[in-house]
Amino acid sequence: MSLYLCADCGGSKTSVAICDTTGRILGRALGGPSNFAYLTLDDFISAVTEAVSNALKTCAAPPSDIPIPLPPAGASPFAAAWFGVSGVDSPAAVAAITPALSTLLGIPEGPRLAVANDTHLLAAPVRMYPDVSHAVTVIGGTGSNVVTFRETEGSLQELGRIGGWGWILGDEGGGFHVGREAIRQIMLEHDKASIGGAPPLETILTGQIMEYFGIKNSDVMEILPIIHLPDPSSNKNLSPDSPPHHHIPREKRLSSLSPLVFKAAFEHGDALALRILCTCASHLASQVAVLLSNGGDNAPRAVKAEESLISFGGSLVGIEGYRKLILDDLAERGHTFKYVEFVGDAAAVGAVSLAMVRRALDNVQE
Repeated sequence: MSLYLCADCGGSKTSVAICDTTGRILGRALGGPSNFAYLTLDDFISAVTEAVSNALKTCAAPPSDIPIPLPPAGASPFAAAWFGVSGVDSPAAVAAITPALSTLLGIPEGPRLAVANDTHLLAAPVRMYPDVSHAVTVIGGTGSNVVTFRETEGSLQELGRIGGWGWILGDEGGGFHVGREAIRQIMLEHDKASIGGAPPLETILTGQIMEYFGIKNSDVMEILPIIHLPDPSSNKNLSPDSPPHHHIPREKRLSSLSPLVFKAAFEHGDALALRILCTCASHLASQVAVLLSNGGDNAPRAVKAEESLISFGGSLVGIEGYRKLILDDLAERGHTFKYVEFVGDAAAVGAVSLAMVRRALDNVQE
């Protein structure tokens, strides 16, 4: 049986899907983090090996209870494979991991083994719309990234990109940005109240964040030393009895606040939380707009929204209300897309798309 494999390799998990030539999903599995920017090659391959092996065992009839070892070269069950890897942002990174993946899967380096950034997987739905050939992919999870593509003869050509620089330099509209903006807005309200003579209004979100950090009184200034605590690896005063947030790296102390913001905004209608999400959505929309054509601009690789698909992927943009904030902001800037998709399972969509494209190419060659 010819199998088609797609792996979505991200910062929190590795998701693998395997389908047959008809696009029927036969195997699924999840593995550990595989963002190549944060791992050695050995650790990356280890995460992929575990996920692919576990996915293969679910293809067996009946499913195997133990991982199925990957085949040697020449005996691969895979007709083709597509890897979308977070942290692979250059030809050098692709070249670094492709030989190891080729050896792992028994697929020769070449057209049947595609390795690219994970944003490429989000562009796969453009192949389902025969009247558009351009896609704008927007990742909005812990981080963010925007990439534009043109689909031609079964291949996705990257046109432009912005973002994906990590939480220190960017990730506008992502989880870290939401958490950081929440603290900024809370502190700003506190500071403005210092000249107003009255305390800042108490909000649902503020109370939730104070409770999350174990702050018993109403003094929001106690948030600051918690946010600026050293990372656990360098905190000499850390003990097993320290509060839970002391054991969390500083980056995640902020990104872990985003679920509280979304809950306060969309379940409780908290005005502060809604304002925070509007701010973050606008920042992400401004990133998208950089890659779009304004009609008269001199940007030959810019994409026209009205002739394109916008495809979202990631936990934050998976929330319909947040996507609407982004799309509404883009519309106000004059950019309304012909089609809108949310890809909740990039590995599965990628596997089905890969099978479709390879089947079409093989038919042409025959």
